[in-house]
Amino acid sequence: MDGLKLFTTIRCDLELLKVPDQVSPDVGWNQNPSPFYMLDFHRDRMLKAAIHWGWDAAIRKLEGEGGLKDLEIFLRENVTELADTPYSAKVLIDRDGNLSIVKGPTGSVHLNNLFPSHLPAPPGHLDKDSFQLSRVPERSFAYEILVDGQTTTKSEFTHFKTTHRPMYEGARYRASINNVTDKREVLLVNKDDGSIMEGSITTPYFWRNGRWVTPPVAREFNTAQGSGGNSGTTRRWALERSLVVEEIVYIDLLVDGEECWISNALRGFIHGKVKLL
Repeated sequence: MDGLKLFTTIRCDLELLKVPDQVSPDVGWNQNPSPFYMLDFHRDRMLKAAIHWGWDAAIRKLEGEGGLKDLEIFLRENVTELADTPYSAKVLIDRDGNLSIVKGPTGSVHLNNLFPSHLPAPPGHLDKDSFQLSRVPERSFAYEILVDGQTTTKSEFTHFKTTHRPMYEGARYRASINNVTDKREVLLVNKDDGSIMEGSITTPYFWRNGRWVTPPVAREFNTAQGSGGNSGTTRRWALERSLVVEEIVYIDLLVDGEECWISNALRGFIHGKVKLL
């Protein structure tokens, strides 16, 4: 596809330099203190997509320790305003290995929502992890989680994060979500089986059978496996830290008003409630 690019959106925040002291020296991401949230996970997801499409120049740009270091240098050179406010950096790479960036200021987020020790159970449910009080995420965002009225066919463009996004843009348009600051999200629905794929810009988590679950994603692109969404950076972090497990979530089993969580690499883990139209 002409003009196709891979991209990832990174939170750039000097508060992240406090993570080793205020959160933990081992939170399962960047090997060194960094103002770039889960930078190595971002590199990994772009590299995996470049390998899928056979973009040799992009692979060489991203692979190995050198690729990770070059990505960090690129961010440092292009987000020079970081001392003033947290920034959102949308980093793109084309098949020739050329990096580009779209950036802008973003809001503050509590470190507990970027690195929660667990996701609290909904009220009235036993929270087996409630003793982990050190990093309880704030539940004040109260996002409204809608469900798309149309279904989406899973493809390599839903498995990988690319600039080909009509399925996500269409879902947001139908839900009347106008910009990323709206405290609303819409869930895409798998055309094949009526299961939840993912959010338009987030990964969703639902309380099922005493734990938080998220729709499964195939390890390698395969239309016969998984619910069809992509493996987001915060999703990977949550799975690796056992905050959540994978499980198919069907649209017809959603309950109006049920609590859920969503996450992305800009805002971390966000509390919300399902609203069925």
